[in-house]
Amino acid sequence: MDKIIKDSIANNIPTNIQGRVWRFGKNIDTDLIIAARYLNTTDEKVLASHLMEDARNGFISMIQSGDIIVADENFGCGSSREHAPIAIKAAGISAVIAPYFARIFYRNAFNTGLLVLELEEVDRIKEGDVLSIDILKGTILNKTTNEIYNFKTIPEFMLKLLSAGGLMEYAAKNKID
Repeated sequence: MDKIIKDSIANNIPTNIQGRVWRFGKNIDTDLIIAARYLNTTDEKVLASHLMEDARNGFISMIQSGDIIVADENFGCGSSREHAPIAIKAAGISAVIAPYFARIFYRNAFNTGLLVLELEEVDRIKEGDVLSIDILKGTILNKTTNEIYNFKTIPEFMLKLLSAGGLMEYAAKNKID
């Protein structure tokens, strides 16, 4: 990635993110992220207020802005719904980390401006750990254990989507019909 793109991205998205970890297992599907009974709204605050309520009772009352979800493989599987990454982002979660994501969730996350990172070593990260993510260096520092992990490189176009705030914002900014 060239310096101009890095500078542009650095000016538009936080490149150093720090947050407390909330752990989830494998195959967390979109119905667990935001239950189907809430799909009749697009109000981000309403969606955020019901984030993960069927996976962990009271989750929304425990999290703080900037917290990070770390899950095992196949996060976001199940039905295709943009409501899931919208709810996560609107709740103040700064990033979701997993070994791999359901592909439609991965794309929907970037389309809605939610940072998702692929990392194999999620088993080394525990709930309550504090992570510091450097997007441009491609590293995650576990400040609790002092371990450093390298996440899978984010494609340049996906970084541009994040920088713009999502796909719609990117299209508007670049005058794409």
